[in-house]
Order: sequence, then structure tokens, then C-alpha cells
Amino acid sequence: MTVRVLHVVTDMRRGGLETMLMNYYRKIDRNKVQFDFLEHRQEESDYDREIKKMGGKIYRIPRLNPFSIHYKSALYEFFKEHPEYQIVHVHQDCLSSIILKAAQKCGVKVRIAHSHSNNQDKNFKYLLKLYFKRKISRYATQLFACSEEAGKWMFGSNFKFTIINNAIDTKKYEYSLEKRNKLRKNLNIKDDILVVGHVGRFAPPKNHMYLLDVFKKVSEETESVLLLVGDGKLRSDIEKKIKQLCIEDKVILTGERNDVADLMQAMDVFVLPSKYEGLGIVAIEAQTSGLPCLISDKVSNECRKTELVYQLSLLENPEIWAQNIMEIAKINRTSHCEEVREKGYDLQENAVKLMDFYLQKVK
Repeated sequence: MTVRVLHVVTDMRRGGLETMLMNYYRKIDRNKVQFDFLEHRQEESDYDREIKKMGGKIYRIPRLNPFSIHYKSALYEFFKEHPEYQIVHVHQDCLSSIILKAAQKCGVKVRIAHSHSNNQDKNFKYLLKLYFKRKISRYATQLFACSEEAGKWMFGSNFKFTIINNAIDTKKYEYSLEKRNKLRKNLNIKDDILVVGHVGRFAPPKNHMYLLDVFKKVSEETESVLLLVGDGKLRSDIEKKIKQLCIEDKVILTGERNDVADLMQAMDVFVLPSKYEGLGIVAIEAQTSGLPCLISDKVSNECRKTELVYQLSLLENPEIWAQNIMEIAKINRTSHCEEVREKGYDLQENAVKLMDFYLQKVK
């Protein structure tokens, strides 16, 4: 009998945790374990069609609102109508306790809370999120985290949690000069141009505004291009700042792409100035492809899998970041697939471990 695991997400766009789930989903034996998804958005997401092609089911529920009777009723009704789910794997960070409580009340045997972050935005919802965060351990039967920092922040030091590596298909990221030349030609970038790269959704935690200030300084010193891979709610603000800095002809906005591994071949330096990250899986992908990486001091140091990672404080001015970018760009580039694989990030190996965990829990 195939074990069906219900993953509870906001939606299945091309974000970090969503891509991690898809990486695992593609590698597991779907005759033994099948993934289904409960999404909090009504519109179709990037990965929905692929999920359905692989036999997964997609359910939709209203936006998560901890104070909405309508939302809570819909949540309880869903679990009552679907008693076939013995495993619910929740990816809603601080607000996971709301879904976990409903699952517990409706008799779901295995209830997993998965932390993907080591902080939250300090906005008007912050205190509310901290309140619900404290309730997670009350309703979860298992606690997962993408890193030690993410686990301690979400669950506290007194609770035992399991680190689930955001594993990748390392072979896809193997450095290839042939691919590099092809991608640069497609992007109309000359070989002697310094390409500063970033991959991430256009949202406040990724700190694109600071990155643009940094790149402005780089562009004043050397012929360079900023390659921004991703999209999101801050796109118009980012485009506005690009114009203000007069670097429109030096910034390439690719939008959301499914060929990130190839796009990394075209880069010379990878920059991740995030305000916070659960792990920073894109930095691991960049290292695998041999890219020197400059990350902020707010990104978990656990993403350092090679000697290619350099770290700076966000309190440093953009000139310092720019100087470091130009310096590390001189590093001779080679592939680091085997090194990353040996650090425990091989996707096939990790997919088997996760699948075995699910199967053991429903024996």
C-alpha cells in the first residue's frame, strides 16, 4: 500500500522550501510514498502541474488566518473528510501550530512541524507569530529543521529536533565551461564582464535594496552585470531603485526560472545579503558549481560546505562589500560536487532516509 503524505504549504511557487520539497518528491519511490499538498492559495502555482503529473493531489483552503472562524472550520472539515492521511507535514513556520492542532483533534497520527527559517520579519505580526510558535511542540509529534539555527529558533534548545538537509542533485550544478559560454551568449554577456549573481524571491528578507547599493559600487569600479534570478511582490520597488541608481543597462531580471543550475554557470560571484535565512540552500548550490560566495552574517554559517564562502556584516557599508566581491571573483573556478556530496547533501541518499522515516511511522 502506498503511504500518502500531506504537505501543508502556502503554495508551491518556486521558493526555497518548495523547491526542496520538489527535489525530494522527484527522487522518492512514489510506489511506496506519495506526496499530496494542501495549499493556502486558490490560484495555480508553479509546481502544481508537475505535482499532478507525478500522481500528487492538490487541495486548496482559504488563506491562513488564526482568528478566522471560516478558516478554522475549513481546516477541521478538511481533516475530517480526509481520514486517509496518517502523516501531515507542515511547512508554515510559526503558524504551523494552528494546522497541527486541527490535525491532532481530527486524529492524525504523525504530525510534523518543519522549520525553514531562523527568524521572522519584525512587522506588526511578529509578536503574534511568537505566540503561536510556542505552541508548536504541544501539537507536533516530530520536529524537523533545515539547520541547527532554524531548529533552535523555532522550537527552542530544550526540544529535540531532526535536521533534514535541503539536499540537491549535485550533478546538475557541476561546473561546465561549455555551459558557461552558452549561457553568457544567450544573455548577451561578454566573457570579460564580471557577473554578480543572486537567486531568491523578491521579498524583504532577501535584502535586494542593499544588494543594489553594493552592485552600484561594483559597477563604478569594473565592467559588470548583476543577474537577479527570481520574482515577487517587491519587483516594482526593485525596478524603481534600479532606475534611481542609473544601472538599468547593467541589471538583468530573469524572472522565475527552472534552470537555476545553468544560470549559475554564467555567474562569477554569488551574493546573499539576506536579513535572515534558515539555511541558505542557494549558497550551497552556488558552492557546488564552484562559485565564490559572499553572504551576510545573518545567513546560517551551516551553509558553509566549502572554502568558497566569505561572510560580512550587514553593518558594513556597500563599498566594503563591493571590494570583497571584486577580490573573491579572482578565485579560480572548479566544480565542488563531490565535496558537497560528502557533506551529506546528496539528494538520492537523503530522499531514501526521508522515505524510510515516513514508512516506519505508519507501521
